[in-house]
Amino acid sequence: MFAQLVDGIFWDIALWVFGIGVLWRILSIFRVRNKPDYSEPRGSGLAGAIGANLRRFMPRSELVSRTRLHIVAGYLFHLGLFAVLFFAAPHVLFFEAQTGFGWTPFPYWAFIIAAQLSFFGLLLLWIRRVMHPVTRLISDIDDHLAAILTFIVMLTGCMALIGEFEGLRVLHRFTVELLMVYFPFSRLMHAFMFIPSRAFTGAWFGRRGVKA
Repeated sequence: MFAQLVDGIFWDIALWVFGIGVLWRILSIFRVRNKPDYSEPRGSGLAGAIGANLRRFMPRSELVSRTRLHIVAGYLFHLGLFAVLFFAAPHVLFFEAQTGFGWTPFPYWAFIIAAQLSFFGLLLLWIRRVMHPVTRLISDIDDHLAAILTFIVMLTGCMALIGEFEGLRVLHRFTVELLMVYFPFSRLMHAFMFIPSRAFTGAWFGRRGVKA
């Protein structure tokens, strides 16, 4: 009964909440009215937007020495999670079943490496958040809840590889649905917002001839 709900109505609800919530948050950016800028342009806003996004994919050299652990952990987590999400064999099969389009998945050993790196990066980021005096002060329940939910989803996903127990697959999908419902209302939205926000900042500075 629970498995039918998870594969049926719960999935439909999570998908609608996720899709509508993400779309609404993105559209809300374009609904914000800015004051007209009558100053004479000193550079290209478009070039500034593109340049800001390209430059921000690499850490700023002056910050590396002070935030080296944070940078390494961030790359481990995000790149590992991206690899697991889009190239783990069960996920590729799921995307193919939903869209009719598939691609070559990772071999099992590559999945294990990517998952372990992602786990390690996430744990390092969370430990730094609670141990560093500044990040501990500015963190709230949303930061911790997002990390915990992401960790649980990843953990249940690895457990679901034990194909003999169907309950583990159902548990993993249920935790994914919980994360999908929570996603649009949390800071996890940065997964969709970071490119437009960097583009806006880069365009604003680019128009003034400043490299952001």
